[in-house]
Amino acid sequence: MKLNAGIITEKLAETKAFYTEVLDFGVTFENEFYLLLHTPDKSAELSFLLPEHPSQQALFQPAFTGQGVYLTMETDDVDAFYATLKKKGVAIEIELRDEPWGDRHFAIKDPNGIGIDIVSYAPPQTE
Repeated sequence: MKLNAGIITEKLAETKAFYTEVLDFGVTFENEFYLLLHTPDKSAELSFLLPEHPSQQALFQPAFTGQGVYLTMETDDVDAFYATLKKKGVAIEIELRDEPWGDRHFAIKDPNGIGIDIVSYAPPQTE
């Protein structure tokens, strides 16, 4: 089974620019109302759809309201990823930090208000 999360948004152009230019995603498919992106290694996809599009059923028409969703992107070197995004001038919502349960991470926000937690995992800290 494969999972593809989808977000309904009017901000297709801004979203495409953010994910392709900031996070190096690629475009799998796009048309005037739908955008399908893939991670740099092509292991996962994320889709975006215009709200209230007549080709879609009512379930897939209301726009995302900007709260209650987050994404997690795992990377082998979170420090290098952080440095790259800082150089690109990306606003950091949560600064790079270590958590007692083992995460080393920071967070940014996409044009739709979706928090993106960028993380490297490590064994939990012991006291």
